[in-house]
Amino acid sequence: MADPVLSTFSFIRRTFMLAAEARATVELAGLAASWGLLSMTARGDGHPVLVVPEFLTGDIATWPLRQFLGDRGYAVYGWDQGFNLGPRPDVMAALQARIAHLADLHGTKVSLVGVSIGGIYAREAAKSRPDAVRAVITLGTPTRPLADDVLSGDAPQSLIDALRLAVESMRDRIAKAPPVPTTAIYSRSDGLVAWRACLEADGPMHESIEVFSSHLGLAHNPLSLRVIADRLAQIEGLWKPYAQRRLA
Repeated sequence: MADPVLSTFSFIRRTFMLAAEARATVELAGLAASWGLLSMTARGDGHPVLVVPEFLTGDIATWPLRQFLGDRGYAVYGWDQGFNLGPRPDVMAALQARIAHLADLHGTKVSLVGVSIGGIYAREAAKSRPDAVRAVITLGTPTRPLADDVLSGDAPQSLIDALRLAVESMRDRIAKAPPVPTTAIYSRSDGLVAWRACLEADGPMHESIEVFSSHLGLAHNPLSLRVIADRLAQIEGLWKPYAQRRLA
């Protein structure tokens, strides 16, 4: 029989963590308030950046992030496939074709930024086309097979079931890191995906960076954007790990 005290604690924790995800709207307001400071982040060299949205959202959800990257001087693109409903074979083929098209159009490699499950797509696409991908940045993305401890224990069961079904076809390949510079941005206060599951594998071109954010706010949290700007601005071929710095 379940301990009533532990059950009550678990219910309170789950309620708190899910309610805390509502702070994503506050983080969006924080983006507007921080725009002046963010305008002082590193500018890019104009290379193309493709942003892949999270599960059950589309390009409209990544609009603030794409606006920021455009302001930093990049040629920014959405994935242009409507709502993200899971990694079907045609979706991955279309994503790989879009990467190849952008690389040919600009005459240079493409950086990929993937949000949550969109980061899984980005990592897999980079494995398939490392010749066309410059770097990968993931935001709250599971980087290992979806075992019971990958999604937060506070996440709704309906979301857990839907996400597992969506990535089932990729579960055996997820853990392998892409052969290109890869940065995993994660939050210990993520209410949907367990933060330990979002850490990138160790390697000379791989890193994991912590920010304070909700899961739903990672793509527009000012702290995330500051890190993304720093990572994308590196000179191709001269990648170095991120140096943690305090915001003045």
